[in-house]
Amino acid sequence: MAKLGKNAQHEQEGKETVEFFKDLDREALNAERLLERYSKPLGIVLGALVLGVLGFFAYKQFVVAPKNAEAVKSFLAAQKNLTEGKDKEALGGKSAANPGFVGTYNDYSGTSVGQLSAYNAGLLKFKEGKFQEAYDLLDKFSSDNKTLMALKYGAMADAKSGLNKNDEALALLDKAATASDDPYTTYFFTRKAGIVALGLKKNPEAKKYFTTIDEKYQDYDNGMSDSYIEMTKYY
Repeated sequence: MAKLGKNAQHEQEGKETVEFFKDLDREALNAERLLERYSKPLGIVLGALVLGVLGFFAYKQFVVAPKNAEAVKSFLAAQKNLTEGKDKEALGGKSAANPGFVGTYNDYSGTSVGQLSAYNAGLLKFKEGKFQEAYDLLDKFSSDNKTLMALKYGAMADAKSGLNKNDEALALLDKAATASDDPYTTYFFTRKAGIVALGLKKNPEAKKYFTTIDEKYQDYDNGMSDSYIEMTKYY
């Protein structure tokens, strides 16, 4: 009987965990608000990145390797489709006539344009619900821009959550929270990490994240961290 009671307890705890994740603050488990807040500055960052790449490839076009100019054309064509809401065309990768972000990365993975294409392709794969493919593409992206790297780790964490690998997601959110010098980006991913830690019943870790918010990022949190700290005591 004791064994049955223990199994029933484990089953109940499992149900509680599932329900917790169902009821979890959806705003905190996706990057939409962060992207909305940073849509303009990120647009500037990406625009500057593209302009820098264009300048770089202009030099390469006339001096080193004319072939690389095709990378810019391929990326901009995919970006145009994305802007117009043509996600499948923007993703591409199925024909030479429309390489899209996937084809651009495959053909020019050693370039900044190719790297950025992998990032965009990963986001589109995530949108399709293809979480492992999204993770693999995002993992290929690298940049000197700290905010973009934070967003990369955050998106990779979402992909891991989609694969029900929440412990790995938490580790990635921890990286996202420390990748950028921007206070709002740090706050956003610290809060997100705290909520995931709470859902995993890792209360000491959750308390650490929410205490950090309480000490450093109250201007962004409107006192919500206090409520989460209390939850770490009783949940």
